Amino acid sequence: MPWIQLTLSSTEDHAPQVGDMLMANGAQAVTYRDGADNPIFEPPLGEVLMWQHTLVTGLFDAEVDLKPVIANLEKAKVLPAPLQYKVDGLEDKDWEREWMDNFHPIRFGERLWICPTWRDIPEPDAVNILLDPGMAFGTGTHPTTAMCLRWLDQHGHSHNEVVDFGCGSGILGIAALKLGARHAIGIDIDRQALIATQENAERNGVAGKFDVYLPTEQPTAKADLVMANVLAGPLRELAGTILNYVDLGGSLVLSGILKRQAEDVMAAYTPGITFDPIVVEGDWVMLSGKRTQ
Repeated sequence: MPWIQLTLSSTEDHAPQVGDMLMANGAQAVTYRDGADNPIFEPPLGEVLMWQHTLVTGLFDAEVDLKPVIANLEKAKVLPAPLQYKVDGLEDKDWEREWMDNFHPIRFGERLWICPTWRDIPEPDAVNILLDPGMAFGTGTHPTTAMCLRWLDQHGHSHNEVVDFGCGSGILGIAALKLGARHAIGIDIDRQALIATQENAERNGVAGKFDVYLPTEQPTAKADLVMANVLAGPLRELAGTILNYVDLGGSLVLSGILKRQAEDVMAAYTPGITFDPIVVEGDWVMLSGKRTQ
């Protein structure tokens, strides 16, 4: 199906209202983009933040007449008159095929591969995890996950009991199991994440070794490896809970942290954890260390 998109320039205060109006006028989807260069890495819990200059784009069927949509936006007077907008046509493609063609197997470290299910496995004798890329839960394409996977490639073989805190797709717990861990526990606040973890564990032949829980159901357990790839805020706030899972002498890996947040996160886990040198990739860092007390 051919599509057209209507893009408007808005302030951060008015962007959500503009998006709502586009949806009310027949948009099939609405996206928000930074109109300048002011990235937002970690909004406060429960808040959705916009950029100071936000581009709001509504996606419409190409048969839709946009003149009434634009007239309604002008009538609402949410944005300054005359209304500044841009209309673009989108090429009619097989978007699912286009999306799939852009993803290839990725190697992390020496022997760990993440492979989309529709691709051939490049190294059958390596440690291969079948996992399809997606936006919701993470599949190794983001630096925070990639750093954790490379750490596992180096150190994962030496752990037996693993906790994947904020498990998302289950990628870290599955990787640990495929690398030799005996058992993994996945914990996440989102039931859909737990379903995704179970499905991915089944696909990779480790479902019998991977148990998942909501935080209200999480068991009392001690692990010799705890991994938490979430965000700096939750890592600080839940430091006590996460530390309780780490057995004395066990390893802790934390990610989802910006460089400027690293010291605050480390402070929340000391003196219990003795940290290794910080690993940096772009704007992000990974922290690892041992529980020494």
